Amino acid sequence: MREVEIVRVNVAEGKSEKRLDVVAEEFPLHVFLNDACVVSILCSPAMLKELAVGYLVSEGFVHSLDEVSDVRLEKDGRCFVQLKPSVNAKERLEFAQSFGRLVVSACGSADLWPLSKLVDRIKGLKVKSDAVVDAKVIVDCVRRLNSLAEEYRRTGGVHVASLNRLDSELVGFAEDVGRHNAMDKVIGAGVLAGVDFGACFLCLSGRLSADVVLKAARVGVPVVASRAAALSSAVEIAERCDVGLAGFVRGVGLNVYACFERVRL
Repeated sequence: MREVEIVRVNVAEGKSEKRLDVVAEEFPLHVFLNDACVVSILCSPAMLKELAVGYLVSEGFVHSLDEVSDVRLEKDGRCFVQLKPSVNAKERLEFAQSFGRLVVSACGSADLWPLSKLVDRIKGLKVKSDAVVDAKVIVDCVRRLNSLAEEYRRTGGVHVASLNRLDSELVGFAEDVGRHNAMDKVIGAGVLAGVDFGACFLCLSGRLSADVVLKAARVGVPVVASRAAALSSAVEIAERCDVGLAGFVRGVGLNVYACFERVRL
């Protein structure tokens, strides 16, 4: 967060005054796989190592932490992820091309692919976990985002995400100016901690789009829930990949859009 001077205008009273306020901060993170720059991400300047690892795993560049020999974060915003010699880095880069070389905070990738092209990338991709999550646990964990989101309460300018076990235990939490970044940060935290994603579920504050569901499917998360709405593309990807999808998780209710059997009512 950064403190700035603003002019607060009261239209009803016709008055204005100078005061100090805080705004969410953006920071460029440059992620390298071996010596190749994979992506530049505009993000909040926290949990940068987790973001780099989470992005690489959720986008298919890295399959697990077992393939990584070193993760090094530099002060200038460069993060170097070194693959083990047994992994063909060139082949991995050619196979798992990202949606865009620049990820902006406003809406994730600067070059989002159409659903028809996404479908080509998910052939055979199924979440193998047989996990089922209680609807009440989902509601409680999404509600918990509000109490954890300190930066959101102060700035109103970030998204939040959490990774939770099936019994609601918190595994990871992150805030970021980008909704994809917040998700990648908690995924990265889970990867670095050796978490079994098949026994967890994700809670988000942003809308559920196809690429969000695809990230969850790649790491094996069986259920994704959000306070916000689901898009049609997210529903289709969730059905194809066997991901439980819940939106409008507010108050005491939620909408289940796909794989209804993964949510215990």
